[in-house]
Amino acid sequence: MNTPFNGERLKKARIYRGLTVAELAERVGCQRQTLSMYEISKSQPTDKATVTRLAQELDFPVKYFYEHSNSFASGTVYFRSLLTTNKKYRTEQIVKMDYLSQIYSLLQDYVAFPEYEPLDLPDNVTPEQAAYALRDTWGLGKGPVDNLISIVEQHGILVTSFSTSTNDVDAFSQFIGAADTPTYIIAYSSNKTSAARIHFDIAHELGHICLHEWSEDIEDISKEEFKRKEREANDFAAAFLLPEETFGKDAERGPQTITYYKQLKKKWKVSIAAMIRRSEKLGIITTDDYQNLIRIMQRRGLRKEEPLDDTLITASPALLKTSVIMLLQENVFSAAEFMDELSKSYGLSINATEVEYLLDLPTGTLATPKIIDFPSLQIKRNNN
Repeated sequence: MNTPFNGERLKKARIYRGLTVAELAERVGCQRQTLSMYEISKSQPTDKATVTRLAQELDFPVKYFYEHSNSFASGTVYFRSLLTTNKKYRTEQIVKMDYLSQIYSLLQDYVAFPEYEPLDLPDNVTPEQAAYALRDTWGLGKGPVDNLISIVEQHGILVTSFSTSTNDVDAFSQFIGAADTPTYIIAYSSNKTSAARIHFDIAHELGHICLHEWSEDIEDISKEEFKRKEREANDFAAAFLLPEETFGKDAERGPQTITYYKQLKKKWKVSIAAMIRRSEKLGIITTDDYQNLIRIMQRRGLRKEEPLDDTLITASPALLKTSVIMLLQENVFSAAEFMDELSKSYGLSINATEVEYLLDLPTGTLATPKIIDFPSLQIKRNNN
């Protein structure tokens, strides 16, 4: 019995490439309605040539469109910029997280990852209290957090970074796996290079992980509920990165100027804008002072790119990419065997370049030599 064409796979591949139904239909030379019927499995491509055209245009192996895999993704995806990001771009990232979860399902069968231990927080905990509780649990003290990505990974939260087709996407996170072994993935856009902004994005997603429910669909909640969750995640991030006891003393110590906050940015690895907001929250400056400083930043063109954005650095995500490299170096798999295992046992036949992209692996890590058919070429033989 022939395996049927998987319309859901077609839809995911199209979304992954950032295409609408109409755009893909035009590229492959078929009717929009026909393609829609394929995607909802109301119709099947009647010839191999159609599937081949779809596979070539979307740059997925033909085999991919006939597979059925179990996705590990089991919770909502939190986006920092939900209200300002087009749903098309959000669904594109959701598909990427789905593929990531399937790749992780392979990796966790062979690699002993550190396990995340959820905080035991009371129901009425404030974001500030939760942030301090996490600092205490992780033994971070009350000083600056210099390398947040490494710290997060050491405590069992997966982090990756890849380019996004819009700069409106900052960071997003998802719960995967089973309830008794919770695993979270945080992804941030590599379009953003400022260490200070990346740190706040990661801390913001930590706020969602510590504070919020992951079984609901974020698309179904009200705008007011979403804004509340975002405020809480922002408050958590600010308190986690800028504790009142230590940052507050630093902020009170100097003049309330952009120049002074630039000096604090070197120490705390947090954006000037976020530190000014935190100072207002702590009562160190008034709302008028805050608004005045923000206006100064706007006049100087510092809202999009701040001083030190191009000099402060942070570590790149390492946990996922290291696990793959370790499997290759320990000869658990060759590059070809790894991709074959992902296809055969986990139902995900994608190109090696896509795995490298999703895991932020060095280009060529999973490359395998390609043999070109050239019948007239032969190896010289010693006839002596």
